[in-house]
Amino acid sequence: MTNKERVRAILHYENYDHMPVVAFGYWQETLDKWHREGHIPEELTHGIWDNSPNDRKVMEMLGFDFNWSTSYGPDMSLRPRFEEKILEEFPDGSRLMRDASGLIVRANPNITSIPAEVGTTFQDRESYETLYKPRLQYTPDRVDFDALKCALEDPADIPKGLFCGSLIGFYRDMLGVTELSYLYADDPDLFAEFAQRIADVCYQAVKAVLDSGATFDFAHFWEDICFKNGPLVSPSVFEEIICPGYKRITDLLARHGVDIVSLDCDGCIDALVPYWLENGVNTMFPIEVGTWNASIAPWREKYGRQIRGVGGMNKNVFARDYAAVDAEIERLKPLIELGGFIPCPDHRIPPDAKWENVQYYCDRMHQLF
Repeated sequence: MTNKERVRAILHYENYDHMPVVAFGYWQETLDKWHREGHIPEELTHGIWDNSPNDRKVMEMLGFDFNWSTSYGPDMSLRPRFEEKILEEFPDGSRLMRDASGLIVRANPNITSIPAEVGTTFQDRESYETLYKPRLQYTPDRVDFDALKCALEDPADIPKGLFCGSLIGFYRDMLGVTELSYLYADDPDLFAEFAQRIADVCYQAVKAVLDSGATFDFAHFWEDICFKNGPLVSPSVFEEIICPGYKRITDLLARHGVDIVSLDCDGCIDALVPYWLENGVNTMFPIEVGTWNASIAPWREKYGRQIRGVGGMNKNVFARDYAAVDAEIERLKPLIELGGFIPCPDHRIPPDAKWENVQYYCDRMHQLF
């Protein structure tokens, strides 16, 4: 079987010959450390993005079969983006700046972390009409058909996904969590109109790709709208305003034969899972173990075989020893036996990971499954 055939079989609860060993990339600091330790040459610390040539080389050296986050993506966000602008610099090296999504953040370029939200360019309906709505129009040049052709002609045995955009994550990137919440309270009609505008751009871009005759192994959304205690958006608001956009896109995907729809949302996603499932999103990723011990097991018990998953492997064991890796693999065994589940380190591998532990994990997974 090929990796494409294995993934399709696993996520459809069919027989397969062995489990592919997949990952979801690394922190830049992880690659830098592995270079200092002599595991990878310096050139492999650059040009790393999901499924880039250098990403594939590092994956192969470690023993992974491929990076799950491999998808073609039209441009579905603000077009043009806001000009990034430094508004103020501080003695500690941090900066107050406007980013490409129009969010005002305080960030330190020397530290890898999520910038602190300070404000947003969005203020009211007038700013929506003049600054955001014109940037959220579908035009054919959002789809780079030359890049699409290259992606689909790639001979590598890697399942290829169609990126379907982000119906709430892009929205949060533009307004920030606080302003997004206030907007629904202050002007629910504008909140819904803004959300519909984003969803329509995503739908039109996906439709253009599928109408070209391109075929994919799965579809994929990105959201990141949860944290360790649950959603950053009210589930009722999510159901009422955001979910119709998923349904419209997943119905379109189904008409083109795409029935595995993956979604990347960090954090504790339990409260939103039923709404995704009801609207055609059936594969959760990366299932962060986190402090809340996320696992596909309770979801499978609650929702049955409707739900699939990729992820759920506690990457923190890579900082420890072989015994910790073995224990984590033992924990994964009954989850694999449920079917419809592909283990994957639950997010990008951090710099405390030991190269030899990651290699050992890949070797053991290949031997056992």
